[in-house]
Formats: sequence, C-alpha cells, structure tokens
Amino acid sequence: MAKSKLKKLFRRAVSVVFTLLLLSLAAGYAALRTSLPTVDGEIALSGLDGKIEILREANGVPHIYAASRADAYFGLGFVHAQDRLWQIEMRRRLGAGRMSEILGGRTLDIDRFFRTLGIYRVAARGFAVLDGDTRASYEAYAKGVNAYLESHGGLLPPEFLILQAPSPEPWTPADSQVVLKLMAWDLSGNWRDELLRARLASRLSPQQIAALWPPYPGDDGTVALWQPEFKRLGDLDELWRRTPAGPTGDVGSNNWVIAGDRSESGLPLLANDPHLGLGAPGPFYLAHLSAPGLDAVGATLPGAPGVVLGHNRRIAWGFTNTYPDTQDLFIETLDPNDPTRYLTPDGSRAFEVRSETIVVKGEADVAFEFRSSRHGPVLSDLQFLGDQTTSEVMALAWTALRHDDLTPQASLALARAEDWPGFMTALGDFHGPQQNMIYGDRDGNIGFFAPARVPLRRKGDGWLPAPGSSGDYDWDGFIPYDALPMAFNPPAGFIVTANNKIVPDGYLYFITRDWAPPYRAERIADLIAGKKHDRESFRAIQADQVSLMAREMLPYLLAAKPSNEAVLAAQSIMLDWDGEMARDRPEPLLFSAWYREFTHLVYGDELGPMTGAAWSQRPLFMRSVLQGRAGEWCDDTTSEAVESCADRAALALERSIAGLSLLYGTRTSSWRWGEAHRAEHAHPIFQDWAPFSWLFDIGIENGGDRYTINAAGFRFSDAARPFAQNHGPAMRAIYDLADLDRSLFISSTGQSGNPLSSHYDDFVERWRDHRPFTIPMERSAVEAVRSDRLVLIPR
Repeated sequence: MAKSKLKKLFRRAVSVVFTLLLLSLAAGYAALRTSLPTVDGEIALSGLDGKIEILREANGVPHIYAASRADAYFGLGFVHAQDRLWQIEMRRRLGAGRMSEILGGRTLDIDRFFRTLGIYRVAARGFAVLDGDTRASYEAYAKGVNAYLESHGGLLPPEFLILQAPSPEPWTPADSQVVLKLMAWDLSGNWRDELLRARLASRLSPQQIAALWPPYPGDDGTVALWQPEFKRLGDLDELWRRTPAGPTGDVGSNNWVIAGDRSESGLPLLANDPHLGLGAPGPFYLAHLSAPGLDAVGATLPGAPGVVLGHNRRIAWGFTNTYPDTQDLFIETLDPNDPTRYLTPDGSRAFEVRSETIVVKGEADVAFEFRSSRHGPVLSDLQFLGDQTTSEVMALAWTALRHDDLTPQASLALARAEDWPGFMTALGDFHGPQQNMIYGDRDGNIGFFAPARVPLRRKGDGWLPAPGSSGDYDWDGFIPYDALPMAFNPPAGFIVTANNKIVPDGYLYFITRDWAPPYRAERIADLIAGKKHDRESFRAIQADQVSLMAREMLPYLLAAKPSNEAVLAAQSIMLDWDGEMARDRPEPLLFSAWYREFTHLVYGDELGPMTGAAWSQRPLFMRSVLQGRAGEWCDDTTSEAVESCADRAALALERSIAGLSLLYGTRTSSWRWGEAHRAEHAHPIFQDWAPFSWLFDIGIENGGDRYTINAAGFRFSDAARPFAQNHGPAMRAIYDLADLDRSLFISSTGQSGNPLSSHYDDFVERWRDHRPFTIPMERSAVEAVRSDRLVLIPR
C-alpha cells in the first residue's frame, strides 16, 4: 500500500514538473512572440506630419498611404524596423566597423577592414552635399525607424536576445547612406582580382596570368603584360586573408524589355531579376509607397528610403550590374627619409592618419591607426597591423569613397520620373555602382542607360596594382555623362542585359574587361526572338534552366575514353542531355562534378597553394584551353609524362564518378542535382551554428547553375559543399506596361526577418517554383486583398 502511494506521489510530481515545464515554454514562446510587429490598429507617434495608413496583404507586403512624401518615407522606415530590425542593425554595424561589439573577436578583421575603408565617415560627410528634398526624405525615414524603436513595447528580435546585444541606437541618415554604400561594395569586386593577380605573379608568368582572365569573345585580348615588383609590399597572402571577398565574379543579373510590336498587349513588357548572395532574410523588401508626387511599387532596400527597382504609374525600370572597373590598387612608395610620408609627383606628402578604437565583446578594446594616401585608404595596414617593415604600401581608389556622391538623390528621383527625359534627368546624379538600367513606359517607349562615374586613366586599365608615386596611372576624370552606354527605342525592338558586354566594338572608353560570359544574354535573346510575348512567356524565360555553358563543354565529357564500366554507364546517361540543369535529374550533378574536377586538374598544379583563391568555373579560359590556344595547361607539371586535355578529361570523369558514388550510391540514374544543389539562404550570423541554424537558415533544393537564366551560383572552392547554391535572384519582377497592376513580383525568402513570423520563409517555395504574385496600386484593389490595417497618427 505504501509503495502504491509513493508511485502516485511520484507520478503527480512528474506531472507537475512536466506541466510547469510546458507552461514555462509556453510563457517563453509567448514572450518571444512580442518581438513580432503590430500590424493592425492605431499607434500615436511623434515625428510625422499627418496620418499614415499601412495596409498589408496576406503575403506581408505593405501599402503605405501618406499625405506627403516625407510621411511616406517615415512609414517605410517604420515598417522596415518592424520587419527587418536585426538586418538593418547589422548592416550599419558592418559598414561602421562595429560588429565586434556584439560578436567578439571573430569579426575583428572585418571591423578593421571597414574602418580602413572609412565608409561610415564618407557617408556622414556626404549627406551634407545632397539636395534639401533628399536630406528631408532621409531624415523622415530615420524618424520612422526611431518611432518604432520608441513605441515598440515587446522584446527585440531573437538575435538580440541570443547574443545579448544592446538595443539599437537611434537611426540616422548616415546609417541609410551606409546601407547604400554597402550595396555598392557588394557590386564592386574588381580590386580583389587585381590583388589576386599580384599574388599569382610570384608563381606565374604574365602570359599565364592573362590566360586565366581571357577577353570577352571577339575582343582583343591585349593587356599590359608588365609585371611590377611586388616583393616590397610584404606578404600579400596575409593581406588577402584579412580582407573580405567581393561578389562572385561571373554571376550577376538579368533584365530585358521588349517593345509593343513584340508583345501580345501592344505595349512594352519588362523583366528583371537581380542576382545577389543568398541570405536569410533576403536583401530586398517589397512595398508600395503612395503620396502626392510619389506612387511606386517594387523592391526597397531595408535601411534606406525609396523604391530601388519597380514601377510607378507611368514607367518601369530594372537593373543589372555592369561590372565596371571603378576600383584600382596603387602602390605607394614610402619616403626613405621619413616612413610617415609617401612619394607623389609633387614630392613627399604626409599620410592622412586617424586613430580609432574597436570595442570587442569579452576582450580588451583594440586601438588601431588608419592611413590614407591621395588615392585612398591604405589596405596594407591590415596585413602589417602596425608592424611596418616594407618600403611600399597598397592603397585603394574607389569612386564610391568620394564625398560628393549624389546617388541617393538620383535613386529617389528615379521613382518619380514619368517619361524618358525625366528618367535620364534623374540618373544624371547616379554616380554608382554602375548599373545597366532598362526602361519601359506607358507610351510604348523602351530604353537603356548605364550611368555612373567610371574613371579615365592616364595609363593602363587597372589590370594590376599600379605605381602611385609618378602619377602616370592616376585617374583623370570620368567618362562623360553623354558618352555612357545608352539606347532608346532600338530598331531590334528589344534590349537584353545579363552582365554581358553592353558596348559596341570601337567604343571610345574603357569600362571593364570583366564582362560576364554571354551565355545568359544569348539564351534570353534566343527565347525572345520569333514570337510575341506576355507575362507567362516572360515567366517561363525567367525559369529557364538550360545552360549553354554545359552544352558547350559536354562534348569533352562524352569524348573522354572510358576507363571502367561505371564511366561508360555515366556517359551513356549523358548522351541525350540537352543541358537543362533540372533539380530532379542526375545529368547536372554528373556534369558539374566532372567539370569541377576537370578545372582543378587543368590549372591546380600551376597555381599550387593559390588554387583555392582562383578556383572558379572560368569557362572562357577552359574554352581557350580545350580549343588548343592554351593546351599546355593540361599537362601535369608535377609529373614527367606529358598529359593531354583528353587525358585530363577522362581522369576527371573517373574521379568525379567515384566521388559521387560514395555520396549518392553507385546507381547513377538515381542521382539528383537538387540533393547537392540546395539553395542555402543562410543567416549571416547563425549559419552552421547549432542549435540556432535550424531556426534561422532556410534551405530548399533547386535547379540551375551559374550560366542559366534562372541563375544559381555555387562555389567550386568550397570543399564541403561545392555545389550548394549561395547566389541567385534576390527578387524577380515582370512589368506589364499595358496594365501595371498585373505586374508580377517575388522575392527570395519572405517579408520578415524574424524567424517567429509566418512571413520569414513563406516566399521560398514560390521563389524556387517561379510562382510570383501581383501587387496592386489601385486603392480599391488593395482594400480587396488587404489582411491588416495599421494607422499611424501624430501624437
């Protein structure tokens, strides 16, 4: 009997403990839910002039109605803070070099780098040169962010809690400027190629370096094959390790526009899908802003006012990156009599020096001195960290570091343009990053313009770090505005840009040698030709997964001499493959694994320990090698035998099949591209950080590759996940100028950056499966689809 009572008491105790645990978990979850925004009701706020209505659709897209443009931007700041607070906080910390304050020593090198660039200082000083209307818009946006911070009574998003990060400081217009500068940085990576070529100079001849970066098809491949002495710059490998990688070289964006005679409606259709690094949340936030003199829908950039990509009542526009060479590395020679100075054409000059302290969570603060020359910030200080032992240093010149950058006011004016002259006028202040901007309007016009400050060089083309003391390689102004690439109503009736070469042969000015290979542009043009189009045919083009690069390289895989039955069976599967990188098929996986192994066999022996830094798909280089123009690369320099490209291709196929068999089984027909090629929208902080990655990271199997219209980039040099997609369309849009309310949109993850929200990842399957939605402009249509109404009123 006593034992029975003890059992009952034990069961009751367990039940009570279990109940208390459940209640605690429920209470904790309920508390975390207070980090989600209020989207219905009324909130009284200071800082706004009149009532603002925010109507949200079921997918979380807000329609912001205000009585003035300033209040519309106030409302945008408010909703950005509601839905993307952690994202905008981290972007400004990144640009200001203040990540280590909450993340500790692991981000110290990143902070040093961005402090060296001085992006935040440039942004703060540049705000004063903007016109009054732009400054007022940025100030109103900042007031909107701060109004949310002041009025929100719940917890902050989970990242703040997990990392025990402090509440955000008040937002400022300079913070928004920094967000734009960081986007420019993400789209400008030329300096890393210059640094990489300088590093390779210790192993390769100038001719070999030039071969690795071949010219665009049909272009003259002549480059300055001079090879300056880089030894006095110290350990460039150390500098490479201490500087963050830029954008993936040949993965960019698509846009195209057709005139009315090529559309079913008789008016233009315009498509755009900008490609950026994947992340959770995605980089864009969809919204509709409506106020007197402003009525625009599209992609906004969390942390900054304005519609970056989209349409208003009269025009639509889209961007792709031009990949201009707007960054140069200059070798500054120290004054032998005074190492605090450097040599210039006018004699010795003192470096501009500033001292800053980086606060590091859990560690001692780090004091650091940053130097700048007449060309720009001295990057070499990152490798020496105060222990200067060389006679030369390297400085970075970049157009975006100028204090008179008027791009913010151009971006706001663009959304208010109503015709081609207004579009061109707005872009007169667009200083960078250079974008291929396409245009369509309700009157049936189409156009293209690539505005920016693109430097004119006295000598050279920025191929390698250049001497700075003589002034011979200095910049001498910029390409004149009226000489920048432009087209209006071209005879062809359509315009396509996909990071390909956008200037004709004989163009007078140098923009870049880094055009993306023309595979995507050629495929888009082929699919446009010969038929009339509507939204659905444009959607099918955006979804296209045929890789012209794979088609080009496939014959070399098929020609490889089979060494065993597994190789022969694999080749037989590939015989009828048309290059479609479908996620549910084995052919894309087999091809990609073979091509990865093949590229490594071709140039890994020459590059040695630098292979990882330079290892990418390089199809134009591989084309040159396989067509015999640089066949010596196929010989293995570590062996006495002389290997041919056919030998390398066969060995690559044998190795790749063996490796895939270990991972996915020996039955080749059961392999699936999507199993290896998952689109990984990783959280920038918690990716691969158990146990939080399961909450924050978003992954989904996907098709495509770097050269399909449905671009899906991956990194060969990643030994653990070489085929995991890390780059792709951040959003897709199709604008129907016959009825702009029928325009289609989708972004990569969801509207919210809070993983507790249903809108954190609700777009990802629709994004993968190309199922966009409309965002109406007409108030009656918005009311018909709205799910929530939030009213902000003056306090």
